[in-house]
Amino acid sequence: MSRIGKKPVEIPNGVDLTLDGGTVRVKGPKGELTLDVHPDMKIAVEDGALTVERPSDQPNHRALHGLTRSLIANMVEGVTNGFTKTLEIQGVGYRAESKGKGITLHLGFSHPIEYQAVDGVTLEVPNPTTVVVSGPDKQAVGQAAAEIRSFRPPEPYKGKGVRYQGEHVRRKAGKTAGS
Repeated sequence: MSRIGKKPVEIPNGVDLTLDGGTVRVKGPKGELTLDVHPDMKIAVEDGALTVERPSDQPNHRALHGLTRSLIANMVEGVTNGFTKTLEIQGVGYRAESKGKGITLHLGFSHPIEYQAVDGVTLEVPNPTTVVVSGPDKQAVGQAAAEIRSFRPPEPYKGKGVRYQGEHVRRKAGKTAGS
């Protein structure tokens, strides 16, 4: 039995979870998310908790068991608290600025980079070297943060680029002058 899959998902107050055939719809203060569940997985809601059960011990059912439970738990967490990823920009002249629903990044290229967020993801620029990506959908927040980071990933010699907050960049020694 999957250790993750058999744990029930607690449904907090203020969150409305509805099962509609193979679709789970979660609505809360931060937004609404839907998930199409694999038809083999059985979902039951009782006493303010959601449980996921699998029909057999086959490897594909075992994999779907924990995955389905984790996806639903992330949806419940997202509509109650939301998810955030913070990006730091390091480098001389590297900066970000808000522009409507998106941001403009100056990352040492000959042109600024315009990035528009998908629906449900908000981009904030509290200072020119910090970008905060937030929203209720964990996958969409992570994807948006990864796309922004991909414009200029941190390089190993000077550490310049866009990195996640708290990310450690392994530095390399540069060339040494003639000896």
